[in-house]
Amino acid sequence: MTGDAPGDDDPRPASLARPLASLARPPALRPGDRVAVICVSSPVDPVALAAGLDALRFAGLDPVTYPSAHDPGTMRPYLAGDDAMRAGDLRAALTDPGIAGVVFARGGSGAQRTLEAMDWAGLAGLPPKVLAGYSDVTAVLEAVAVRLGWASLFGPMAAIREATAHYSFGSLLRTLMRPEQATVIQYPEAVPLVPGVARGITMGGTLCLLASSLGTGTSWPARGGILLLEDVNEEEYRLDRMLTQLRRSGYLDGVAGIVAGTFTGCGSPELIQDVLAERLGDLAVPMIAWANVGHGGRFQTFPVGIAAELDAGTATLLLLDPPLRAVLS
Repeated sequence: MTGDAPGDDDPRPASLARPLASLARPPALRPGDRVAVICVSSPVDPVALAAGLDALRFAGLDPVTYPSAHDPGTMRPYLAGDDAMRAGDLRAALTDPGIAGVVFARGGSGAQRTLEAMDWAGLAGLPPKVLAGYSDVTAVLEAVAVRLGWASLFGPMAAIREATAHYSFGSLLRTLMRPEQATVIQYPEAVPLVPGVARGITMGGTLCLLASSLGTGTSWPARGGILLLEDVNEEEYRLDRMLTQLRRSGYLDGVAGIVAGTFTGCGSPELIQDVLAERLGDLAVPMIAWANVGHGGRFQTFPVGIAAELDAGTATLLLLDPPLRAVLS
């Protein structure tokens, strides 16, 4: 596979073109910090949201809910408000100096529409803020990397549903508030598909969102990256088709390593693993499968935009920088 390295006309921040240089790391959160809770995708269950808000408060944070987090689907049943509301909430949270970070309420569908409506003017000079979310939010994490050069967190969201939420939310809070303790990530149930050690910048997320961003101004190709791939409720042939789309588009050109996470509700694990090995193995880069990142089960937060080293043999991801910057008291 071939591809072009970023050139002089590349619109992305220069940090994306430098190997082993983390993107701009936001400051860690501290007790008392105000945190925006918004939806860029689908409406959130109020009961699940209330549980997550309580968890954030118990951690010492001050969650601030925006209108999109309360919209029941007034425009479409699958959208939290209209596009202008969701994009406006995101911009307002990023520009408000009193907001220290953003924890998305839930995923679903609609983030691509939010990005289409987003006004990025004047945001490039802002100090970075941490954004945390996954699933449909993958598209937004890609966008802030490409447009703003910010690192972020692919991790659990504010609405708590899963029985393992105590583990998953604990992983998120540790990364948000004690990032120096979150630099060694071990995946005890992962299996190596291609052995070896790779260095690169962490990136990626939910496969169907990466595929749907292709051809847009906010897609972040995998060159030089340690690429996370995971998904939920996709049949095996659809996973095959999306991986093939990434291959044919050139998105995978120059990828350094691959962390395949959970594929919950996606059919036979044996067949999924075979598809991953067949569609990605010939890239000949270190790769693991079944890391506990993503939908379903015990979810370890995966920092995005951080220089890291993947050891496929030990299924360990070593972050070369803490995912967030320490804040002096």
